[in-house]
Amino acid sequence: MSRSNRPAAHYPFGLYFLYEAVWHLLIPVVIGRLLWRSRHHQGYRQHIAERFGFYGAKKLQPQPVWIHAVSVGETHATQALIETLLHEGHPILLTHMTPTGREAGRALYWKAIQQGRLAQVYLPYDICWAIERFLTHFQPRLGLFMETEAWPGFVLRTRQLGMPLFLINARLSERSFKRVQSFGRAGQVLFQSFAGILAQSAHDAERYHALGVENVQIVGNMKFDIASQPETLVLGKHWKNALQAQGRIVVCAASTRAGEEGMILDAWKHILKTNIWSHPPLLIMVPRHPDRFSEVADLIYQSGLTFERRSGFSDPRSSEEMDPSLHWAKIDVLLGDSMGEMAAYYAATDFVVMGGSLLPTGGQNLIEACANGCPVILGPHTYNFQKASEDAIACGAAIRVAGDSDTALTDALAKAIENLLLNTVERKERANQALDFAAEHQGATKRILEQLRPALQS
Repeated sequence: MSRSNRPAAHYPFGLYFLYEAVWHLLIPVVIGRLLWRSRHHQGYRQHIAERFGFYGAKKLQPQPVWIHAVSVGETHATQALIETLLHEGHPILLTHMTPTGREAGRALYWKAIQQGRLAQVYLPYDICWAIERFLTHFQPRLGLFMETEAWPGFVLRTRQLGMPLFLINARLSERSFKRVQSFGRAGQVLFQSFAGILAQSAHDAERYHALGVENVQIVGNMKFDIASQPETLVLGKHWKNALQAQGRIVVCAASTRAGEEGMILDAWKHILKTNIWSHPPLLIMVPRHPDRFSEVADLIYQSGLTFERRSGFSDPRSSEEMDPSLHWAKIDVLLGDSMGEMAAYYAATDFVVMGGSLLPTGGQNLIEACANGCPVILGPHTYNFQKASEDAIACGAAIRVAGDSDTALTDALAKAIENLLLNTVERKERANQALDFAAEHQGATKRILEQLRPALQS
């Protein structure tokens, strides 16, 4: 999939000029937003100059492979790809948009960073002079954007320079497709300007083809190839053993979004009130965004359920104070307010309620849950993971609940949770189906590398 000598597409100049003008007007706003968000995470206050293309003396080996992974999920999804490229001797420039993504990358690649084989920076905002400074400073040989990233300034400028920029693990939901279509020729040219698009599914590929993109390949979803985290999994297994000794079944509400926690807590209260439990189940609630941890803690408190915060343990790895037999015996909910421990929560869990799917935000990644043997309950909104969700439901790794109102959906969720809690045989069968589903869909990283070889070797 080398870029070859394709003619440059004509992008509507007037619309792009307006886009740049809006970005310049918004500079004070985006700086203010960074400072506002830093109230909850100090990382937003750090390295602000990088977001405008100023990198000081930070350098890397010549012509690195540039990979843009917005946040934590994308960073973990690229692990197998990055490790292969590093092993082959390619220097890596890894860019992010969030501090949590940067922290995840630093934890994964600290050794390569120390050796000067990998550098992490923030991707600058999509402003012409910031883009120019970034590309001039690092001079990447090719770029890889993950999933839905399609910044017009970067896409068009790299094409002008003849630098291959690929969209990998690409997905385009029906909603996003219609939004792109609403921009007419500008939206089409944007995606046609990528050197190639490596799509997750046939549905995604069809939508890119409908935009006039010719160089599209179906490779699958890299998130099935996420490497295990042995130390974190051991921690989760420790929790699970202690909880099983108490006779407790564990449900994880993973990557929840605003508005969903209240529905899940209402369902959980209904379940606990049935008085059929010799050993009541435990709910682990893990909000999607760290800046909402305290907000969710307040919601749990107001619900009247007893709970503890994961951050309340004095030692996150080895202290006896983290032993569930000491801390979790009398609580209804554990608030998972820690970073980098999703694998541990899944390892301790019997099944998962997937956040982002109860309200219309498109759903979150169900793949990691399945890979850890956790069957998944999905709400009606999974357009961000449409193919994976459909496949998981078809093979029994996931079930979907729906309702024509929030109340009806909450009732349906409570019934689905209670059914899996009470039916041990079904729960175990679905756990095996989840493992099989994850194993059958691996290999996207290898296929992506095969498609990138011509550009890597040129």
